[in-house]
Amino acid sequence: MTSTTRSTGSRTARTARPAKPAWACSECGWTTAKWAGRCGECQAWGSVVEEAAPAGPRTTATSPLRSPARPIGEIDVDSARARPTGVGELDRVLGGGLVPGAVVLLAGEPGVGKSTLLLDVAGRLGREPGARVLYVTGEESAGQVRLRAERIGAVAPGLLLAAETDLGTVLGHIEAVEPTLLVVDSVQTVASTQVDGAPGGVSQVREVAAALIAAAKERGIPALLVGHVTKDGTVAGPRTLEHLVDVVCQFEGDAHTRLRMVRATKNRYGPTDEVGCFDLTEEGIVELPDPSGLFLSRTSHPVAGTCVTVTLEGRRPMAVEVQALVVPSLLSNPRRTTSGVDASRLAMVLAVLQRRAGAPLGDRDIYVSTVGGARIATPASDLGIALAVASATADVPVGEDLVAIGEVGLAGEIRAVAGIGRRLAEARRLGFTRAVVPAGSTAGTDLPDGMRVVEAAHLAQAVEVARRQGEHAGQR
Repeated sequence: MTSTTRSTGSRTARTARPAKPAWACSECGWTTAKWAGRCGECQAWGSVVEEAAPAGPRTTATSPLRSPARPIGEIDVDSARARPTGVGELDRVLGGGLVPGAVVLLAGEPGVGKSTLLLDVAGRLGREPGARVLYVTGEESAGQVRLRAERIGAVAPGLLLAAETDLGTVLGHIEAVEPTLLVVDSVQTVASTQVDGAPGGVSQVREVAAALIAAAKERGIPALLVGHVTKDGTVAGPRTLEHLVDVVCQFEGDAHTRLRMVRATKNRYGPTDEVGCFDLTEEGIVELPDPSGLFLSRTSHPVAGTCVTVTLEGRRPMAVEVQALVVPSLLSNPRRTTSGVDASRLAMVLAVLQRRAGAPLGDRDIYVSTVGGARIATPASDLGIALAVASATADVPVGEDLVAIGEVGLAGEIRAVAGIGRRLAEARRLGFTRAVVPAGSTAGTDLPDGMRVVEAAHLAQAVEVARRQGEHAGQR
């Protein structure tokens, strides 16, 4: 009897013994049993902090069934349909709008316009009859948010504002208001008193996100969460945060330009290949259904070193002008400077252009840039970059009405790319009448009326076609 009691007590003591504290990376959520100066996953220095582990396994009794299982044909689908937000470009990315109970995480760099966009959405939905939009701000005061709402015209009778950073208080607001839409700015500033760690830590972000998601799912409330990003552009906090939410959107944009893009990297209710374009102004953020004109320059005469290509941002074709400047170099290692163009991709195109097309580039400084702050990194833009550099080297324009589309291989061949029909249709809509494309890429494709298409199988052939077109345009 005594031995049994002692054995049982020993087992009880072992069960109640607290677990050893763990160490976790505040950037990516990587865990380790001891402290490390550098994260073993994301290689960030000084990001490993102590995280108290739970005392033991969490067990709960089985909860009663809320509703019995039903045949799938009897499930009501009207309540699960997306409802538009009033911002067409955001609805395009989300797949039609917000689904009841869906949790959307919008991440981006500081100052890119995340809060402005969500405040605009909250103001639009707050004007609908019977709407109650709860906007929780943890980074700014209520007065600051009110001033921004007045500046962008988002003051609405159904928009309720709360400046809170405590998770329990936020959940209390949700229970008291019963909103039709929840906006939390941001999830890294809200903390729970029941979890150790500073706001924004791995354990805090995981607990806050789980509680907000549970509240949204239970009440069928769509929730928009603002998330911070790390220095490499990924969502801050544990990696499980992206798995918990239903939609993950990245807000992209250069601080020196007004163009902003929203793209979905995860979407349970729609596609992930759509891109929404916005213009960030002093009066707020304005959607851009047709952003192609932002990436084209307007000159009174043809200029050597420029060529227009058509990229695909998701399913949306956009014409982008590439400018190149080639000058003799006084350095032993000539400069290769880029802006908006992938540097490694440019280096490969220059090597092929020099070796396969005979362009004298070894002793030249080369500068390549895009117009309007656009960024191109897809192989379909290789031919446009190559023709811009070749035009600058020979000082012969390629013509204002010509576009170049194609991927350049190391052997100098021009490979076909996807969506050639949509690219040519967009170019024709913008007034371009000539195009250089890979050989055989237009088979079975309906070419736009008034578009003259020249197929080239090799880079040298494409350079010669562009040179002849430029000389012909100059003679006219």
